[in-house]
Amino acid sequence: MPKAGEKPGKGTYECSGCGEEQNLNRDVEKLKECLCGGTEFKKKGKKATVKK
Repeated sequence: MPKAGEKPGKGTYECSGCGEEQNLNRDVEKLKECLCGGTEFKKKGKKATVKK
């Protein structure tokens, strides 16, 4: 799970504490601590769909 201060790569990351999103547009950008004080994030992506 990416943490504040890390460079996890391009993408949208959601704070595990409050759900606030951060968008990183370059691989060299660092995640910032969330306004709620959260420091752990999960990467958001396309949800997998199951075909029946």
